[in-house]
Amino acid sequence: MTLKHGAFNLSDRTYGLFKWFAILGVVTFGLGLLLAPQRALSSFLLVNIGLLGMGLGAALFIAFQYVCGAHWAVALRRVPEAMCGILPWAAGGIVITLLAGKSLYPWTSEHAVGMKGVILSYPFVLARTIVFLAIWLLLIRAIVRRSRLQDQNGDASLSASNTRLSALFLVVFGLTFWMACFDWVMSLEPEWYSTMYGVYHFAGLFLGALAAMVLLVVWLHRVGPLRHVLTEEHLHDIGKLLFGFSTFWMYIWFSEYMLIWYADFPEETGHFIRRLTGGWGPLFVANMVITWLLPFFILLPKSVKRNPNMLVKVACMILVGRWLDLYLLIYPSAVGHEVVTFGVVELGMAVGAPGLFMLIFIRSFRSFPPVPVSDPLLEASLHHHQ
Repeated sequence: MTLKHGAFNLSDRTYGLFKWFAILGVVTFGLGLLLAPQRALSSFLLVNIGLLGMGLGAALFIAFQYVCGAHWAVALRRVPEAMCGILPWAAGGIVITLLAGKSLYPWTSEHAVGMKGVILSYPFVLARTIVFLAIWLLLIRAIVRRSRLQDQNGDASLSASNTRLSALFLVVFGLTFWMACFDWVMSLEPEWYSTMYGVYHFAGLFLGALAAMVLLVVWLHRVGPLRHVLTEEHLHDIGKLLFGFSTFWMYIWFSEYMLIWYADFPEETGHFIRRLTGGWGPLFVANMVITWLLPFFILLPKSVKRNPNMLVKVACMILVGRWLDLYLLIYPSAVGHEVVTFGVVELGMAVGAPGLFMLIFIRSFRSFPPVPVSDPLLEASLHHHQ
């Protein structure tokens, strides 16, 4: 017996598994609030930053393709569009974290002076968070809506309209995302700052979204909707992006670490010292190995970037690295750096997040044709490099 979702069949067992994962995450969060509220709120922040990054990274992928006039990914565009479905949920989670998780942010109970006191004013932080999220959601929704409307009316001018909207979204994102990163994550340590923080988070979220795209397009190829769409050439191009942004992430990581290490200012080095002591050191190194070192050497050969099984393994590795990266950014500050904290709360919510993501992705993907059937570049995408 199967549940039919749009153009493909999904077994009851698989769909039910995603539901149980999501339920486990919700139950774990509820129990965590009762037994270990600081850890539950920290994990809730981690999960929502991660999910928001998936949706924003997918939206950036769509916007880049429109602005560059790239045709190769048009046939796969329904995947990042469906990934954007997680954005309202994650945005709501961010707002809830700021409302209920004041204990995570020391500046909410301390009076900072000067410009820092103005910037880290709680009403101001909450207000600009809502504004940032609302603008992102409105622009992304408009882009996705026009793409899907084109399936119905075949209006080629909608592609040009989306190109303009995508350019606007990229500019707005670039101007607002860096401040959002400061508000939601860097302000967990208000005494520390880094001008590269926004770029670092951009590299991480886009890399994580690419890894998720790899898993989803290969899965959809195997279960049906993209069986006659996805080719080795598409895989090769996604693999090259995965390779490139893994290295870009490492470049930004090293640049930030090297400059702070070389300058050796106590107010800056404390951030890294907290993540190199108390048992955090091995995780600190593992983050680099999992997110860059192993993917770099594995993805060097062309044949690997065209091999779906190998790409899936590397993508899974990078997604684990993405979770570990956020864990290292949030937990030593919000929970404490004396000892590594990981248990049922963190594990349950780490399992629940992909469950929720997949439920929303499936519902969004099955609502429209699996490829943008009326896009004028679809034919070129289907015969990419042929």
